[in-house]
Amino acid sequence: MKTQRLELTFPEKLIKKPVLYDLVKAYDVIPNIRRANVDEKFGWMVLELSGEEEVLKQAFAYLESLGIEIEHLDTFVEQ
Repeated sequence: MKTQRLELTFPEKLIKKPVLYDLVKAYDVIPNIRRANVDEKFGWMVLELSGEEEVLKQAFAYLESLGIEIEHLDTFVEQ
């Protein structure tokens, strides 16, 4: 299992959507929210995401397909 720390920036259209829930259900990854700020028009989150490396890459692609900007804060870390 690997872990990567990310900063996610959410567009307004996704603020009220259960994106993290959908991500966990679809890709069987483990989230650890480290910091977040959400208001009516904008949201961001610093998140540690754990899972198998290939599954994490698929999860990142899914988030980007929704319009979420991803900044990778660390490289993969072995668990």
